[in-house]
Amino acid sequence: MSAPAFVAVTGAEGFIGSHLVEELVTTGHRVRAMVQYNSFSSFGWLETLPEEVMSHVEVVLGDVRDPGSVNGLVAGAEAVYHLAALIAIPYSYRAPHSYVETNVTGTLNVLEAVRHLGVPRLVHTSTSETYGTAQTVPINEDHPINTQSPYAASKAGGDRLADSYHASFDLPVVTLRPFNTFGPRQSMRAVIPTVIAQVAAGERAITLGDLRPTRDFTYVKDTVAAFLAVGTAPAADVVGRTFNAGTGEEISIGDLVLLIGKLMDSDLAVTEDPARIRPAASEVMRLVCDATRLRAATGWAPAHTLEAGLVRAIEFFRDPANLSRYKVGIYNV
Repeated sequence: MSAPAFVAVTGAEGFIGSHLVEELVTTGHRVRAMVQYNSFSSFGWLETLPEEVMSHVEVVLGDVRDPGSVNGLVAGAEAVYHLAALIAIPYSYRAPHSYVETNVTGTLNVLEAVRHLGVPRLVHTSTSETYGTAQTVPINEDHPINTQSPYAASKAGGDRLADSYHASFDLPVVTLRPFNTFGPRQSMRAVIPTVIAQVAAGERAITLGDLRPTRDFTYVKDTVAAFLAVGTAPAADVVGRTFNAGTGEEISIGDLVLLIGKLMDSDLAVTEDPARIRPAASEVMRLVCDATRLRAATGWAPAHTLEAGLVRAIEFFRDPANLSRYKVGIYNV
């Protein structure tokens, strides 16, 4: 399959979505980008992209929970990248219905639109959180699904719908399951921007939750490259399959804080905030990726080390214009 000339992206205003839109344009695509409808007419992070990028992007305000919005978005597209989702595990404890409506019903609407409008390729976004705490390492795609939070359960529900539509209707869907993407523009609902932004704002006593869990952190440019890899690969190599995207290396949150402190030339003291600690049975203690399948099918491999990616994230948050977009002094649920 040659690279499509016109693609649609849901969740385009977000962290990964905005980077994906930018890279799609850079690689010669025209993009129709869905931004969640809001009364401020905000385009999120898309507003920070240069004009030479945005001149190739059609922004539409809509909502994946609404079938009409989705049908209008994907009509005429040669590929759809479905990234729209409610994120943040702590908030899923408070508002589980919202997660089902967006991550399950929203995904159903995308699947139905792709099916009825005959779109040649759908890339559906999963998450490593669907695996739960690693039972075997590294985690490959045959690892059991063990959803330890409402967020993870809602994402797994979307994954199962995607699988079922391929089996039932031969829908040309491929699922990408990224492991802990990080980088510029990331929400403060993730640990890396939480630490970096606090230090950039002058704090040295850093407030976090549990420091024991390990994660496989993947720089956002590498995650975006994985999206493009499965979105443009020959159908026979990827359609109907699920692919992990990660580095294969893990680091504990405690050691991550030490590394960030070193890179930012700051001695950091961590204060544990009980409000940031997940219920014991809900905490995913270990995630480390086996991306062998993705590498074999597409040739994808991460191009950035954790340290190199952190340096770029630090540069981003040290820019006062960027830091001012974040509420550093509160717990961003």
